[in-house]
Amino acid sequence: MTEQSKSTRIPGPLYAAAGAGDLAYQQLRKLPTVVNELSGKAAAGTVDLRARAVATLRAANTTAASLRDRAASTDFDADRVRAVARRNVAALAAGAQSVQERAVAFYGGLVAHGERVVGTGVVHTADAVNSDIEATEPPAEVTAAPASESAGATEEQPAEKAAKATKRTRPAAK
Repeated sequence: MTEQSKSTRIPGPLYAAAGAGDLAYQQLRKLPTVVNELSGKAAAGTVDLRARAVATLRAANTTAASLRDRAASTDFDADRVRAVARRNVAALAAGAQSVQERAVAFYGGLVAHGERVVGTGVVHTADAVNSDIEATEPPAEVTAAPASESAGATEEQPAEKAAKATKRTRPAAK
């Protein structure tokens, strides 16, 4: 995460979602061009695909026959299999660590991109609005005056009638 996201009230996952959404939008804008390119390649490549499928089938049959012959032989080296298994486990662990590091870096990139998309001005504006709300006094309470006070007003004095009908009180200053 960037230094800015640690000081804001907007959580990193929201920035990551904004960044992912913007990247998806950018890719969707490219979609019509990609579809046109792929449709042209698909029409030209159907003959080539048949030839490649036949060659792959022949190679698979040859490999299967070779594996059957090796399995039928009695040459089995348990130490060699164990060593290969250990090497593969070590390679898998290193690969998993690498994938984890790449995922953390990718997430950080999404958060940074989301911060750019949302913009820092939004956070500063939200902070200013929140501080203004906290600093502003609550609105004054409006209560109705007793009926005896408003009964004496005449139609000729609408301003006085309105003043007597409502009594405004302010809460004590903090």
